[in-house]
Amino acid sequence: MYRHELRERQPGWHNAPVADFGPRNARLLIVGLAPGRMGANRTGRPFTGDDAGRLLYATLAETGFSRGVYDARADDGVALVDCRITNVLRCVPPGNKPLPAELSACRPFLEADLRRLRRVRLIVALGRIAHEGVLRAFSLKPGGFPFAHGREHEIVANTRNKRIILIDSYHCSRLNTNTGALTPQMFSAIFARAREILEK
Repeated sequence: MYRHELRERQPGWHNAPVADFGPRNARLLIVGLAPGRMGANRTGRPFTGDDAGRLLYATLAETGFSRGVYDARADDGVALVDCRITNVLRCVPPGNKPLPAELSACRPFLEADLRRLRRVRLIVALGRIAHEGVLRAFSLKPGGFPFAHGREHEIVANTRNKRIILIDSYHCSRLNTNTGALTPQMFSAIFARAREILEK
């Protein structure tokens, strides 16, 4: 298993499933793809220690969803405000490309999260895989909810008959930011919109 290989090579890293981060009474849930090899797999906190994390935590601070100074360490003191972060995969996949079997194996964890987080009103999905993972966790077919950056979908949580807004965003990966597929301004607009929805 890839994670065990990394543990042998880097015994000081976290190299284990990465838990969610943020308060359980949050109204905003951010769903990413998986722990990054040099990020959460190393530090043990979602989106901490890599380029994606720098952009995400800067944007959360800018839009009032976090407090404290992000320093790319799990013990940097950053706290999330009315916001929680999770991933569709709990462990780092080889090459950052999860197999369908891995996604299926981890889906029960996301389903359990969604059942526990009773105050969630809004989900931001970072990338198509996260978008599809959220829909499948709600027993919905992704084909009925096309992915596009900035697109909003109203979904019904079958377990609670509760309406939740799903907002799609391109993932804040270095590949997307380096190619200009996602700019800081585009990313900030997603969370400004999330703030607007929650303040209604």
